[in-house]
Amino acid sequence: MEQVLDVYKRPYDPNHPVICLDETAKQLVSEIRQPLLTTNGATLYDYEYCREGACDIYMVSEPLAGKRFVSVQDCHNRLVWATVVADVVEKQYPDVERITLIQDNLSAHKPYAMYELFEPERAKAILDKIEFVYTPKHGSWLNMAEIELSVLSRQCTSQRIASKEILTAETALWETQRNALEATIDWQFTTSDARIKLKRLYPSIIT
Repeated sequence: MEQVLDVYKRPYDPNHPVICLDETAKQLVSEIRQPLLTTNGATLYDYEYCREGACDIYMVSEPLAGKRFVSVQDCHNRLVWATVVADVVEKQYPDVERITLIQDNLSAHKPYAMYELFEPERAKAILDKIEFVYTPKHGSWLNMAEIELSVLSRQCTSQRIASKEILTAETALWETQRNALEATIDWQFTTSDARIKLKRLYPSIIT
């Protein structure tokens, strides 16, 4: 936890950006009956719907720069994770010296998966540009990408969406609009706060 909080204290450095990555599942559903639009502009949905499968939404956020990138994938495993991270390094941040990547400590977040997808030279080049920082178990709330996913849910994905294509289009539009606002995250929780508010989580010192 303190390692993550120390990273968040770093000043903005365009050559060494701090990037947060998180993912969430989205159930796809289609309507059985046409929704009704009321006179006051509200949309009423029938309680019945048809399940159309699920997708995973990957959120890549640079909190200090007010940038985020959303990717809709078919599933969530180490190879998909490696594809998303490779895209971050090679396409979103190709010219930076190094990236600090904050993410949850999940079984799918395995750097060795790069070698399953790419030639060794390319895999090593990608990994050499990344400093991995993991949030602790039961501490995923320390990942600021969760904040962006919450905003995405409230503003975009809480509605019923029938297909991956529609979900991709909707999240892309949201990404464009939110990036245009350059919305940043003002993180206030510090190591000093943690040692007071989360004192019970620290080991007891035997004297």
